[in-house]
Amino acid sequence: MPSTVGTQPTRPFVEFLVIINRYLTCEIIKPLLAVCSILIIIFVSYKSDRYLADVVEGLLPANTVISLLFLKVTIALEVLLPITLYLSVVIGLGRLHTDSEMTALFACGVSPNTVLKNVFVFSLLLAILVGTLSLFVRPWAYEKSYLITAQAETNFDFSQIRSGHFYEQQHGNRVVFIDHRNDSKTSNNGVFTLTERNNVVQAIFAKRAHQETDHVTGEKTIVFVDGHKYTLSRDGSRDRMIRFGTMTTRLKKKEPKPEYKRKAAPTLQLASSTAPYDVAEFQWRISTAISTILLGLLGIPLSQTSPRQGKYAKMLTAVIIFAVYYNLSAIARNWVEQGVIGPIPGIWWVNTLLACTVVLWFLLSPREAQLR
Repeated sequence: MPSTVGTQPTRPFVEFLVIINRYLTCEIIKPLLAVCSILIIIFVSYKSDRYLADVVEGLLPANTVISLLFLKVTIALEVLLPITLYLSVVIGLGRLHTDSEMTALFACGVSPNTVLKNVFVFSLLLAILVGTLSLFVRPWAYEKSYLITAQAETNFDFSQIRSGHFYEQQHGNRVVFIDHRNDSKTSNNGVFTLTERNNVVQAIFAKRAHQETDHVTGEKTIVFVDGHKYTLSRDGSRDRMIRFGTMTTRLKKKEPKPEYKRKAAPTLQLASSTAPYDVAEFQWRISTAISTILLGLLGIPLSQTSPRQGKYAKMLTAVIIFAVYYNLSAIARNWVEQGVIGPIPGIWWVNTLLACTVVLWFLLSPREAQLR
């Protein structure tokens, strides 16, 4: 047992505590890296399937997939890092309990407060990273992803889309359908397009159509052959039908100008807004850092296991608690967006509930058994 003089620990004991803190941190970092890597791989696999399907269908250029995946992973880290920390504390400290290492540490003079402070400091550092991602990196990543998507829509390649599918562009304002292609794949049979602008709907149906590109200017045009063009206004004042033998439509290539989206808005702009959607987005960005600390601390009591139970004994309970918390957060966020509840309590009541759960768990557990 390390000796102390009065209330001040001796130098050897201080060095011993430094070693213990490093050891505890390593026990948390190892599962953190493993769990985070697994979650990122799962997330990337899910997103890549979706993007590759869009590439195959001609809705997305192949060279943008890597960029979009990077941006989406960056956005997802604000959720993946807190849950990874939470599970890592449960797994890491759970192994120490299972192998009776925690009992040995207590016998050497390590108090439960030492473990609590270690987890708190590590959670605080990770919370700073999560807060930075949420407040500054998240809007940048959303802005870039929206820009890439908008560029894909403006650079729409009619010759690449598959037959037998309806394709929506410009948030549903344009719909394209091709019945089937001929053998050369340069011409399409049974082509239907529907475009809506300023409450005027324009529908084109042609027996055949193909895309042409000007080799000098790079301008793309669609040539419709043997079809009908219908122009229909919402009030019925501008309805007309034209039958044509050949009609050429230009695919205008212009710089995309994405409309305002709160997820891409700067944090300072959201902070000064009173719109419900902006308030919900701002509060969500702030809450991610707070939830990181609370989830890290909640993992301490959930890691308490006996050697017979195993280090994964509380994993199911931990996952259920996180699922309840995350769903409550989503519900609270929707309520704020819809104006069901105001900025106060906003989404803060969910974090308050989580904080109360952490405090009560520590208070109701015997002090000497909190980390046994």
